Amino acid sequence: MVDLVSQYTAIKQEIDQEIQNVINSSIYINGPKVGEFACNLAGYVESKYALGCGNGTDAIQIALMALDLQPGDEVITTPFTFVATVEVISLLGLVPKFVDIDPQTFNLDVSQLEDVITDRTRVILPVHLFGQATEMSRLMTIANKHNLSVIEDNAQSIGCDVKVGEKWQKTATVGDFGTFSFFPSKNLGCYGDGGAIVANKEEHYTRAKMIAKHGSKLKYHYDVIGINSRLDAMQAAILDVKLQYLDDYIQRRQHAAEIYDTSLAEIEGVTIPHRADYSTHVFHQYTLRVNANRDKLKEDLAAQGIPSMIYYPKALHLQPAYQYLGYKEGDFPHAELACKEVLSLPMHTELSIDQQNFIIDNLINNLA
Repeated sequence: MVDLVSQYTAIKQEIDQEIQNVINSSIYINGPKVGEFACNLAGYVESKYALGCGNGTDAIQIALMALDLQPGDEVITTPFTFVATVEVISLLGLVPKFVDIDPQTFNLDVSQLEDVITDRTRVILPVHLFGQATEMSRLMTIANKHNLSVIEDNAQSIGCDVKVGEKWQKTATVGDFGTFSFFPSKNLGCYGDGGAIVANKEEHYTRAKMIAKHGSKLKYHYDVIGINSRLDAMQAAILDVKLQYLDDYIQRRQHAAEIYDTSLAEIEGVTIPHRADYSTHVFHQYTLRVNANRDKLKEDLAAQGIPSMIYYPKALHLQPAYQYLGYKEGDFPHAELACKEVLSLPMHTELSIDQQNFIIDNLINNLA
């Protein structure tokens, strides 16, 4: 699905030098390299503040904790996402409330938001899935109307642009907080675990920074209950190099997506990824809808040595861990149908035209 070896080889000299620099400094926790990357990340997305942390899951948890929510407060999100989004809501004693997805974009259907808002709702947590933004302009209008905070789960969409009103801006900078994952397979990935949070208000940044550091502003003095979540210097150094190539990586993914589109757009039984007019698409995943025999197609591709993935095979409201929420099958029909139809093809910066043609030819032959 990704070729991390070839990506590393292309920038090996720069990466190796930065790793050696960290080793030579022997500053592995915090230190100047972590701060440099945070500043550069903030500059890239045009946010005032950025804070590195341990991973994308921690990033969402820290953002939620920074809003000083109370047990029983409700957080609206999507059931069609990786579990981390909802996991941290539950771990903090908050209540996940789901909204079905837009069947074209796979993102939270903003038109259904107000049907779910109650007097206990405090946060809307949209996920910018597969590399394309949720409809943030309408979402922010609703959030402001009801005085709700917004945390953007941007783990899959770094570099994506979204239109808010008449202005285009980077995802993660529209709400109160934006969160990132730097898992190795992401568009901007490190060589281990890593994450980050961005914010535009100083009080949000200061509180998030304190929470990520054991609830402490001053060493050995603890103002609130916090956690320990840090982006280590080695990963920050790697990310700082790769951040310089991110726009190029995105362009390569977009080009690969165009090649898939051209060959697959007219194939019966397959729907190519939709492009929303309010968002660019950075193609963390290239996800088809296969209207019939999706699982057989996946097996047939695997038999030809072609990997593919199902993101995600079961919506979160139907998972055993979240049965306590009281949802049942049929509550979110678009998310449930997507789980039966989605199939993601290989998508990465080193994908060659020969590889894509091989994938496309086999996919078409197996659908014939």
